[in-house]
Amino acid sequence: MRRSWRATTVRWCYLFMIPAGVLAALFTFYPMVMSWWYSLLDWSGFTADAEFVGLENYWRLLHDQQFWSAFGRSMLFVLVGTPVRVVLSLIIAIVLNDQLLKLAPVFRTFIFIPVITTSAVVGVVMSFMLGSYQGPVNQVLTTLNLVDQPVKFLSDPDVALWTVIAVQVWKSTGHTMIYWLAALQTVPATYHEAARVDGAGPLRVARHITWPILMPFAVVIIILTAQSDLHAFSLVQSMTEGGPYFSTQVIEVFIYQTAFAAGSSESGNAGVTQLGYASAAGCFFGTVTLIIAVGQAWAVRKLNQVRGQLVEAGDS
Repeated sequence: MRRSWRATTVRWCYLFMIPAGVLAALFTFYPMVMSWWYSLLDWSGFTADAEFVGLENYWRLLHDQQFWSAFGRSMLFVLVGTPVRVVLSLIIAIVLNDQLLKLAPVFRTFIFIPVITTSAVVGVVMSFMLGSYQGPVNQVLTTLNLVDQPVKFLSDPDVALWTVIAVQVWKSTGHTMIYWLAALQTVPATYHEAARVDGAGPLRVARHITWPILMPFAVVIIILTAQSDLHAFSLVQSMTEGGPYFSTQVIEVFIYQTAFAAGSSESGNAGVTQLGYASAAGCFFGTVTLIIAVGQAWAVRKLNQVRGQLVEAGDS
């Protein structure tokens, strides 16, 4: 009787999974497979005259300076934005995890509000706020005589990318903070109390108790944060559309403009949409980011193992 009941329960579980499976197949797995197929075609995406060219699109990518420039900007997003977000959010999480701070829930809410705000909305608002002449930020800076002339946050090629990275950090720090808060909840309070009774200060408690417990969570948090910084299309597109002079064109913007925005490319096919070429760029970038994520997880795990061995050797 029990086996029959379990079998019936399993059947109902599979039945309720069917709608989610159909949606995933239609909007996740099918596009993934077709992207690889389209990457082998010379196709604009809007006509029926698709020509199979094999790996020619990938060969073009290897020699496309604009693609590699966009690739480098996406990596810069990760190399700069991810460490800042991880460290800043960890500090905020430690402060707001203190049970003695009565207004901690209020501060958590304020920090998390930008996360739930749509990236496109944030981009439009920030474009207005950081305007070179009528933007409130520049008006305040000039009124207080902090700058002699308005700062071209979004119109100076040397400043625009750093401005977008700063906005990305501000918007998404709350998301990483939630990860750290969840990790901090796993640290038993009794460990801290025992350490304080033994005379350990805050730094020693953090080094010898809190951080070793948080290390496994840190691997996941760093990977999730890096993946988030790689997907900054909505924010960049709404703030700068990849400009000025392609200075903020990250890889996702490059793919979008190559596939759908005719005339935005510096390459020889300007004025023609290239869905096949854009698919090759997307598949290539997706593969590289997957390799980076796996390598990052492996490297951090190895460092944790080495650190554990050193700690055990020191204790012995």
